[in-house]
Amino acid sequence: MSIFTGKRIVLGISGGIAAYKAADLARQLGKAGADVHCVLTEGGAHFVTPITFQALTGNPAWTDAWDSRQSRNMAHIELTRGADLLLVAPATADVMAKLAHGMADDLLTTLALARECPLAVCPAMNRQMWENPATQRNLAQLRADGIAVFGPASGEQACGEVGMGRMLEPLEIVAEVAAFFTPKRLAGRKVLLTAGPTFEPLDPVRGITNISSGKMGFALARACADAGAEVTLVAGPVSQPTPRGVNRIDVQTALQMRNAVLANVMHADVFIGVAAVADYRPADAAEHKLKKTGSGGMTIELVQNPDILAEVAALPNPPFCIGFAAESQNLDEYAAAKRAKKRVPLLVGNLVQDGMGGDDNRVVLFDDAGRHELPQAPKDEVAQAIVAHFARMLA
Repeated sequence: MSIFTGKRIVLGISGGIAAYKAADLARQLGKAGADVHCVLTEGGAHFVTPITFQALTGNPAWTDAWDSRQSRNMAHIELTRGADLLLVAPATADVMAKLAHGMADDLLTTLALARECPLAVCPAMNRQMWENPATQRNLAQLRADGIAVFGPASGEQACGEVGMGRMLEPLEIVAEVAAFFTPKRLAGRKVLLTAGPTFEPLDPVRGITNISSGKMGFALARACADAGAEVTLVAGPVSQPTPRGVNRIDVQTALQMRNAVLANVMHADVFIGVAAVADYRPADAAEHKLKKTGSGGMTIELVQNPDILAEVAALPNPPFCIGFAAESQNLDEYAAAKRAKKRVPLLVGNLVQDGMGGDDNRVVLFDDAGRHELPQAPKDEVAQAIVAHFARMLA
């Protein structure tokens, strides 16, 4: 189940050019499972009309504190009752100043004063406005008042300048909100994990690898960070973006991955071996590109790669170890045998046809209590379920 399922979010849109992004943000929050209700300032409605947000969310959009559609004409009170978050995106310099000083001269700022739910803002403004001492004082006050601040980012701005003040992209904000809602089950823990394939070179342009996309490992890194852990991710050659708050170490080969893991494992409370590490590598990689010689075949001598998970689990004081087993058949038999051989408290098994390289996965968790099958779901949701499971084991 998505972390957004059952969540009611009031989305405030103020008068900045980034208001056009708020339309996609409303759509993405709804797509993730949230019930979204939009409130626009007068300036915000100049950029995007209320009917756009009504069409995207299926809920009425609000602009006027005197709107008689709300019972007793108290929209400024009723709209946030039962809400899980008031999210202002974009939050202009003007709106940030009003929120910092308790001003309430329109529906959005009055809602912020009368709310019973948390408040988060996504700043969006010109770089000079962002850097202005007054804005920075207001920012410090908002944080001191316990208001969450997502962003801003640095980049090209509508004015043509480049610098800090650009609002985060909609999917980045969705990730920030997901982290905000996630219980901090791993607060104070340090997690080290591997993800993706390894690439074992035959020559400068060819090598032995596999179809792992790294999506499951990156989803777990993101879920661990959202749950409050300090996360280090050792990644094979993949094109996945680095999750927010995660320290990433890029490697190519199994030996490089092993060295990176051993250099960081002494600080870890949890080690998760998600990577699809090549079992074998060529004994000798050619210095130059191999050429065809005649019509005959080619014999390549392979040597075994180290077993990173087994090596970590065998350390004198090992972290809590979680292994992964991707099989094409006999999942229960092979996964149980792998868990026993490597002596890890938890092993996550799946059939390659159910998830390897794709966006969804179906996994089975094997631990001392037995077998726990999770339903097929997007990998982000599977990762959240895995984190919840091993967090209970740690507790």
